[in-house]
This record gives sequence, structure tokens and C-alpha cells, in this order.
Amino acid sequence: MIDAGIEMKSINFAIIGCGGIALQNHLPGLALCPGTKVVALCDNDPATLERARQQTGVAVASTKHEEIVSRDDVDAVIIATPNFTHPKIALDAIAAGKHVLSEKPLALNFADAQAMAMAADRAGVRHMTAFTYRFVPAMRYLAHLIARGDLGQPYHFRSCRLQDWGTRGLGWRQVKKLSGTGELGDMLSHRIDFAHLLVGPMKRIVANMKIVHPIRGGQPNDLDDCVSILADFQNGATGVLESSKLASGRNESWRSLDYVEVNGSERSFVFITGEWNKLQTGKVGGPGLETIEVPKEFWKTPGSPRDVGQGDPLVTFRYDQMWEFVDAIRNQRPCNPSFHEGARAQAVMDAAVRSAETRQWVELPAL
Repeated sequence: MIDAGIEMKSINFAIIGCGGIALQNHLPGLALCPGTKVVALCDNDPATLERARQQTGVAVASTKHEEIVSRDDVDAVIIATPNFTHPKIALDAIAAGKHVLSEKPLALNFADAQAMAMAADRAGVRHMTAFTYRFVPAMRYLAHLIARGDLGQPYHFRSCRLQDWGTRGLGWRQVKKLSGTGELGDMLSHRIDFAHLLVGPMKRIVANMKIVHPIRGGQPNDLDDCVSILADFQNGATGVLESSKLASGRNESWRSLDYVEVNGSERSFVFITGEWNKLQTGKVGGPGLETIEVPKEFWKTPGSPRDVGQGDPLVTFRYDQMWEFVDAIRNQRPCNPSFHEGARAQAVMDAAVRSAETRQWVELPAL
């Protein structure tokens, strides 16, 4: 890590896509990173762009991403646009030599996501997929414990993400040609990444996807409201992943259920995003689960300047994602998670769509 006392060259950022995610997650994260500056904004909606310009005070703004990624004063870009636009923007930015952080899912299909990762590798730029929930302290500690061997041989992985979104409109997220998938890409993609992080790659899956509300907010909806996956992992473990926007009464965001359980030959672990500094665990043959505290050294990403005592910890953990990106750029190391993790998740998503359409198990490529 670079000594904070050493003067460092500023890393200049452009934000492409100035909606809620960029303003709520990425801007506050950048604000905590010394030696960074937002120098340009881009959004294809002029009104959204103007609101962001007024909020940030950034003078350079354009509705065309090509004008932004080609600027000499831009070192890195953050892509927070509708899913179908990610590959084009990322590839243009990579060709211009820019480091790239992209919201998930990376693309509408694995081929495009893999092309993004390979292009970034060839160009030698840093690349990162915004799997934000990896930065929850309890998830970071759980990944550490499993890597240390505390779980033993993995047997089962299960995740359950339940929110109550009713029939309200989702904008571009309910349009297949713009988003690709609904609940699968929006929420279950994070849990697919959890499964890869904690257990490893999947070997085959069978999935079910369902549209319950073909009309949302008075507009057609042609994407899944709920999705479930059964999985076999390459190491012999099994998995069950479920996600829904239709869990009435469950509320939303961190107020709703986001649950992961991993069972192994030595122990079981339970992770709930709302319990950011706790895990549940029980050993084989034991009386049941007990709650353990997450050690303070896992409350933030190593080196992050974030004050863990400031703000809502169910929100502020997201800011460490930006620290990871900035630190990887400064130290010329791979980001974690990179585009490769995003592409692996996209391969599972592609298989889920194919399985739901064919009503069959689908084998996954060895990546």
C-alpha cells in the first residue's frame, strides 16, 4: 500500500450513468478516497445529467460516452448505465486506456462479458465488477473462515433474497432488450457471486423463472419477477438459490431478507446482510447454531480510510468497493472482484435462462 504521507498523483474519474446507484454508492465512495477527483459526467438523459452536474459541481458533461472516455484528463470510468450499454462503453473506455468499474450484470450474455474481461487484460487496465455485497464485513469474514478451512468439505450452499416490490414500475429494468433479465440479473447475480466466492464454480444447474406481473407501473414487463436455481458444484456440493421481488410484507433493501447458509463437513455458517458484524455457526454434532462477532479488522477493507463509526453500517460498507478499485489502480494489481468474476456469474445466468426455456439441466463451461 502507498504511504498516505507520500504525495500521490490524482486519479481522475468519469461517471457514465448518473442515476441513483452512481450518486448513492460511487460518489460517496470516491469522496473517501484521497487523491481522486470526478472530472466528467455522462448520461444520455439531459435532465438526469443536469441534476448530477448541479449536485456535484462537475463542469464537464456530455450525453455521449465517446466524448468522455476519449478525454486525456480521464483516468478511470464508472459505468452505471442500463445493462445493454455496458459492453460498448467498457470496450471504448478500455481502448482509450481507461480503468473501468462496471455495474453488474456486466452484459446481456457471457460472450460479451468475457470479451470485456479479455480486452481489459490485454490493455493492462484495472477492471472491476460492482458486486457490492462482497464488502459486507460479515461476508468478508465468512470468506476468510471458509478459505482457512473452517467449513471443511462443502456440502450445501443456499441463498434466499426476498423483497416486496409489488407491481410498481422498474423503468428499463422491466424491458428485456435493455436489461436482459429481471430478478436474475438484478439480485440473484450477487448471490451467484457469493456461491462462487464461498464454494467454487458450478458444474450444472436447472432453473425456473416466472413473470407474475406482465404490467408494472402501467407499462409492459417482459422480465422475471422471481427466479430459483438448483446447482451442482464442481467440488460435489449442491446449491439452492432463490430470489423474488414478490415477497409481500418483506420490505426492501437491507430491511428485507438476504440470507446465505453454507454447510460443510466440519461446520455450518449463516450470513445475513442485515447483521453486518455477526455470523451464525455450529460445528458438526453440536447443539445448534451460535452467534459470533466479526472481528473489527474485518469491519472494513484493509487500508480503507472509512470511519466505521460514521454513518449507517448497512450502507457505508458499499464505499469500500471504491477504495478497492482506487487501491488496485494505484498499486497496479488485479481488482477483487474483476470482470472475470462478473463473466463467471453471467455464464450461470445464461445457463439459467436456457434451462428455464428448455426445462432441462444445463452444463456450465469450465472457466
